[in-house]
Amino acid sequence: MKKEIVVSGIRSTGYLHLGNYFGAMRNYVKMQEDYDCYFFVADYHSLTTHPDPKDLKANVFRVAAENIACGLDPNKVTLYVQSDVPEVTELYLMLNMMAYKGELEKVPTFKEKARNQPDNVNAGLLTYPVLMAADILIHKAVKVPVGKDQEQHLEMARNFANRFTSRYGEVFPEPMPFNFGNQLIKVPSLDGAGKMSKSENVNATIFLADEDDVIRKKVMKAKTDQGPTEHNSEMPDYIQNLFLLMDLVCAQETVDQYKTAFNTCTIRYGDMKKQLAEDMVNFVRPIREKTIELHNNEALLQKILKEGAEKARVSARATIEEARKIIGINYY
Repeated sequence: MKKEIVVSGIRSTGYLHLGNYFGAMRNYVKMQEDYDCYFFVADYHSLTTHPDPKDLKANVFRVAAENIACGLDPNKVTLYVQSDVPEVTELYLMLNMMAYKGELEKVPTFKEKARNQPDNVNAGLLTYPVLMAADILIHKAVKVPVGKDQEQHLEMARNFANRFTSRYGEVFPEPMPFNFGNQLIKVPSLDGAGKMSKSENVNATIFLADEDDVIRKKVMKAKTDQGPTEHNSEMPDYIQNLFLLMDLVCAQETVDQYKTAFNTCTIRYGDMKKQLAEDMVNFVRPIREKTIELHNNEALLQKILKEGAEKARVSARATIEEARKIIGINYY
């Protein structure tokens, strides 16, 4: 029985963090058992913010290494670099003919980026959703793992697929949002303000590359208070956040112990944070060490990514040939 196709990419900027792992990577590892998965490092997407060329290769290889260290198996998924599949950019060009300036300018992420970088409102930034659509449609994906902030981009990908069908004929299925499991996990930041992020508050985010002592210091600085004064009090948001983090990395009996201490007004937040820090260290350390081992083995990473690109191009070439033919770009 043919497996359903899943596609997802991650930009080659910044470091992966605990939110990426529990919000996405953990599900990707599960998906690889049941779906035909294409996962790629989105280096073209990163060019919208003009990264330093000397950093690009290291960033791409690090992101690939982090993905593998989190559990992605290159023998089970197709793991590749976006720019190694030129068919993506050809489809991007075709889809741009069906994308309209007005709709692209209304995309919330474009408006936000334009505000944040007014001196660099480039065409790639405007057509970001079109390239994202090409990434998805090139493999005829039917399921795409996305967060809330990307759902509009996926809706646009469906629109482009439908416009192509209306104008030329059916080539692309409609990709639908997909989350493996019953609920999305949003990992809270240590400062209690929003979720962990690559860019918002790095001191309140646990990165998968953080050293043990860095993790300990970040956790110990997490916001707390004097503790509850009445039994079974309602938890403030920032205390709830700490318990949410404990749920992710601590043993259940440990979590239960500290919840009981909170409800009976005997909790010592210093002890709780020390416990959370050590469990966080023990969770992150093997991922960090595996990432370093892989990143230092450039030959192995090159082999994995080249083989992934070859597999991805088989799928991509078939799609482009079909699209060219139905458009009429087949002269010989």
